[in-house]
Amino acid sequence: MTDECHTITFGSVEIAFTLTRTPRQRIKITVGPDRQVVVEAPANREQTDILERVRRRGVWIVRQLEYFRRFQPLPTPRQYVSGETHLYLGRQYRLKLFPADTEGVKLIRGYFQVSVRDPKDTARTEHLLTRWFERHGRAVITQRLALAFRELQRYGVPAPSIVAFRRMAKRWGSCTKAGGVLFNTELAHVPVPCIDYVVVHELCHLKHPNHSAAFYALLFQVLPDWRQRKARLETAML
Repeated sequence: MTDECHTITFGSVEIAFTLTRTPRQRIKITVGPDRQVVVEAPANREQTDILERVRRRGVWIVRQLEYFRRFQPLPTPRQYVSGETHLYLGRQYRLKLFPADTEGVKLIRGYFQVSVRDPKDTARTEHLLTRWFERHGRAVITQRLALAFRELQRYGVPAPSIVAFRRMAKRWGSCTKAGGVLFNTELAHVPVPCIDYVVVHELCHLKHPNHSAAFYALLFQVLPDWRQRKARLETAML
């Protein structure tokens, strides 16, 4: 028997969970360190009873989710000096700063080589490196988007009305009511499988705008390991 994905609204919070039917006699709800909610229920228990049980445990579930959120790695403040490491597509590269009249960034032999007029001007180095990540983030996301959409067309997913990119602090991506998709250029820092998860997630919303059972069914069909990718994304240290 396959797992079922459901979502309930508890106050202002959406609780997504995986429902597994088992021979057990009672409903069991667990929240793991990866912040995944799993509900095990008897095979003959009515779905309405299960959803009601999850709602009654809403306070506890939200508390557990917030508890485990505290253990998520926090971004490390960057100094933008030679020797510091920065992530690109999940791999670490060191900075090498060089004084030069012509400024720019190149990724050569495992190093970010940054040419900057004044290597002590960390704000300028940050600006140059940020622009590099934004450009490459757009390019990588655009490539992965084309590949993902080719696959999702088989499931009746419409093409996005517009694709936009922006550096965002709290969201990896979003889908608009008008059918557009927006992606965070900071995705340039995370592994490609995590980028694919965000891209597929937002494309699935073009067919199923909410986190409904149908949405998760489609997500599971296209990316069976989406939960592992999501957990990896949530622990990516930017």
